[in-house]
Amino acid sequence: MDLPASILTLQRTDRWVGVPLCAILTLLRRIFECARRPRGPHQVRRILFVKFAEQGSTVLAYPAIRRAIEMVGRENVYFVVFEDNRFILDAMDVIPEGNVITIATHSLFGFTLSTLRAVLRLRKIGIDAVIDMEFLTRFSAMLTFATGAKTRVGFHTFFGDGPYRGDLMTHRLLYNPHLHTSQMFEAMVEALTHDPAVLPTFDFTPSASQPLPKFRPSLSEVAEIDALLRRENPRIGSAPLILLNPNASDLLPLRRWPPLRYVQLARRLLEHYPELFIGLTGAPSEAVPNDQLADAVGSDRVIRLAGKTTLRQVLVLYTRSSMLVTNDSGPAHFASMTPICIVTLFGPETPALFSARSPNATALWAGIACSPCVNAYNNRQSVCRNNLCMQAITVDDVFKEVTRIYDSLKTTTSGS
Repeated sequence: MDLPASILTLQRTDRWVGVPLCAILTLLRRIFECARRPRGPHQVRRILFVKFAEQGSTVLAYPAIRRAIEMVGRENVYFVVFEDNRFILDAMDVIPEGNVITIATHSLFGFTLSTLRAVLRLRKIGIDAVIDMEFLTRFSAMLTFATGAKTRVGFHTFFGDGPYRGDLMTHRLLYNPHLHTSQMFEAMVEALTHDPAVLPTFDFTPSASQPLPKFRPSLSEVAEIDALLRRENPRIGSAPLILLNPNASDLLPLRRWPPLRYVQLARRLLEHYPELFIGLTGAPSEAVPNDQLADAVGSDRVIRLAGKTTLRQVLVLYTRSSMLVTNDSGPAHFASMTPICIVTLFGPETPALFSARSPNATALWAGIACSPCVNAYNNRQSVCRNNLCMQAITVDDVFKEVTRIYDSLKTTTSGS
């Protein structure tokens, strides 16, 4: 279960190119910023968030973005993201579309050129505060510094407790592996209101209950999804639908539950609930293996949806469906923007940090001795080549949880 070559290349570039560049930029900072190091918090007017990848984490950043909007107004909050990952920001509709600045990743030349354009645009806008929400990567720290913002909030490795990325932040925070990611993001925005001289210590308690973004499809979008479901399986009508998302992103293949267990789960659910339909979702690149899983289920109540929806249509699909069962990946967080019930399977990472924040979300985690094995400090790499943590979650475990939730939904529906 090695990482894809493209991901390994990015990680190696971040290390071997990023380390010397961060050191050079740190030297420049000490030369040119030494005399004007900020004393105490100052009023900010325009705030930029840096979060390139992992669209699920962008959903978790919603409370932090809302806090920034309270401070400077919606029109003064900006976001820089990889081009392929801007979708979720548009769906969240939390800041103006024109305030989302993208960086292309399809080629090294395109990446370099769009990064330069992004930096020039940000300097022209006059960004004066940046929140670097990437977990200890060098590229995000360098771009944060390059914006020219006087206030820069980010994680710092004070005693070598993480990868070196220079000393480029004015407001330096410790990465806290015991705070949920959404709370950590919220704390980063709150740091703007504190004197950088006292950081990373500051008396702020993150919210236990945080607001969630709400996705509201139009009536035409709902009709479009209903038509898609009828086209793929004319028998469905208004029957209940449970979605299975068998894959995880290429960023961390270790997060995958054995695919054949999704087949076994689907068979048991279809046998237990004669009124139920099962939908298999996934990206276009996952269509072939997902169709093979559908063939293995061997039922005419399975709907093949991988590669047949846009990302926005997936969100609409969640509003139509009763439940989503998924590996720990972006769809769990996307689904938290809708009323759907979510069952997320965790292994290499812990739900204590990365679970969806929806009250309708349930996390299953075996908690074996070697799990979790990836974190921000090791750049989400692992020596593991056999994800026993995911294999330890049995079909019985998932079936029991899904039936408990589904039976509760049926009771609520029949009683209303």
